Amino acid sequence: MRVHPTNDQIRVAFEAVRDSPAFSESAKLFEHGHLPVEMLQAMSLRPELLRAFAATSEAVYPGGIVERRVKELIILEASRHNQCQFCTQSHVSIARMLGIVDDSGDPLKLLDRPDLMTDRERLAVEYTRAAQRDANGIENSLFATLQLHYTTAEIVELTAMIGLISMLNMFNNCLQITYHGEYESK
Repeated sequence: MRVHPTNDQIRVAFEAVRDSPAFSESAKLFEHGHLPVEMLQAMSLRPELLRAFAATSEAVYPGGIVERRVKELIILEASRHNQCQFCTQSHVSIARMLGIVDDSGDPLKLLDRPDLMTDRERLAVEYTRAAQRDANGIENSLFATLQLHYTTAEIVELTAMIGLISMLNMFNNCLQITYHGEYESK
């Protein structure tokens, strides 16, 4: 990690948000005397950012109106595309905890198995891919198909989820934030 908050900075900043549902996995680490994952450690250098991230996340992830499984697939697809080690690997761990896997047990392989996805899941992954390729070039036909399976409010949430995870991918990549398997070992 390119930035280095002190343990006191991390503890003080995380204490203010540890009850947020968005940070439940790191809260478990914190309760057992461990620091939260590196992304939250980095955000601790700007506690206002950490609090804002908690509020945004509660509205979109894990909160919101779209089912969690769809959101995990969006996170995995965007993070894989953006080559974000932290988000990809931490959400592989989370997806496994939630049982979101293909028949081999690999959440990433599920992304390439539309036959194992519901229409909503498949469309969310397709929408994520289209947004990652060219957010200005999303085909009207794809959007029309989304509208057959999602409410307008859900489409707004899907779009916010894609944008949020893409921003976090960039944040983590720029700061060389790494996931070390914390959610699996604790």
